[in-house]
Amino acid sequence: MNRRQRLFLLVTLILMDSARAQVITIKGKIERKDLHTYVERSFTLPDSVKRLRVEFSYNGKDQRTTIDIGIMDPVRFRGWSGGARNSFTISAEDATPGYLPGALPAGKWRLLLGIPNIREGVVSEYEARVYIETGVGVTEFAGKPIRAEAGWYRGDLHMHSGNSDGKCPSQLGNQVGCPVYRIVETATDKGLDFISVTDHNTTSQADAIRELQPAFDKILLVPGREITTFYGHANVFGPADFIDFRMTEQNYAAAKNWMSAVHNSGGIISINHPGLPSGEECMGCGWQIENIPDGVVTAVEVLNGSTMKYSVEGAIQGWDRWHKMLNSGQHVTAIGGSDDHHSEAIGTPTTVIFMKELSVRGLLDGIRSGRVFIDVEGSRNRCLELSAGGVYMGGTVKVGISDSVGLTASIRGVSGGRVEFVVDGRLVSDLSRGVQSDDEKIEVKWEPGGGRHSVYVKVRDKSGKLVLVGNPVYVGG
Repeated sequence: MNRRQRLFLLVTLILMDSARAQVITIKGKIERKDLHTYVERSFTLPDSVKRLRVEFSYNGKDQRTTIDIGIMDPVRFRGWSGGARNSFTISAEDATPGYLPGALPAGKWRLLLGIPNIREGVVSEYEARVYIETGVGVTEFAGKPIRAEAGWYRGDLHMHSGNSDGKCPSQLGNQVGCPVYRIVETATDKGLDFISVTDHNTTSQADAIRELQPAFDKILLVPGREITTFYGHANVFGPADFIDFRMTEQNYAAAKNWMSAVHNSGGIISINHPGLPSGEECMGCGWQIENIPDGVVTAVEVLNGSTMKYSVEGAIQGWDRWHKMLNSGQHVTAIGGSDDHHSEAIGTPTTVIFMKELSVRGLLDGIRSGRVFIDVEGSRNRCLELSAGGVYMGGTVKVGISDSVGLTASIRGVSGGRVEFVVDGRLVSDLSRGVQSDDEKIEVKWEPGGGRHSVYVKVRDKSGKLVLVGNPVYVGG
């Protein structure tokens, strides 16, 4: 088992542990005497609860029994969904529509049951299962995969709404805080499979996302935020709960608090726009935190859409940071993000991830695996895959000192372009090849000469513009 596999297993176990919840089961029955009354069933919530989920079921519906549900905490009313829902979630950051997010105080909570109808002679049995989570974990707003099949899924992992500094025009043309639904509509119109709304430090967007996900059931809405510090910005994907971002020193010891909280939740960290300068024009934008242990950072934003108008391959992007990490032996996934602030450029660039299913956990696992490429212009039809000896991007192929490696780049949608192989951050010109057709496999032989290496592919169109960027296949002795 290699280092990345060990880390993947560790994070998976952490995620599974954080997802475990204490379950309280409440059972009872309703009869005719309960008609037009409210039944209260209490349960006790312990200290430090992060998330509460109630699943409610009852029989007798075929005889027109109806039971409405709601809930009260020890202090106040927290929501009512009547007969419209059979489950709901409440957390400090987000809640099912009809319920109020906020702190979950310890003490006696009351499940409210309203009985608008039950016939004479009918006895209906009900069961409420109350799931209590005391640890921060990955949040799945959809409840189940958007799509259950494995495949390549396209999306955007960096954008902002009016919950931070995202702006879009009002009916009168004024620039106002952009509501999350506008962002989701734009992403849907562009045919994306997933997005993450990554507002700065806050998680208030999660409440809107929980409401929108059932209505937008073809696109995965991923919990995210941009941890914004004085010494660098990084996106966090997976958890929707608060993570304390405050750090006042430029070192890993100061960053460890929030980075560890992300990993303890089962989430992942991606460094944003590391090549940007930091100063009055962009406070804390460039990455300045060094000596981060291997495995803490899962991804690097190699291409940032908001700066591509200045340069796609220059120092302002994340190439140098990514290459530095790769050359130190780390397995780090390159991703892209539009960094859109106006609900306009979403999907440019597009990050394309091979997932076992279109779900939050499928996305996190896909980024960890490294089987990811970037579609620079956000097309819907360009594709890229790199393999070596049956090992795909993100994987490691073992070779001897004198062995050669057969590299296969599968490219679609770039007829007349050119494929370049980048080894340890440097272009190997002898391996470059022209792309003759719209769907082509290009095979080359490469002599690694021992040691460990990373090799990935860039693809240019016929004009020489960079249009696709792959992730490495790692070569080890």
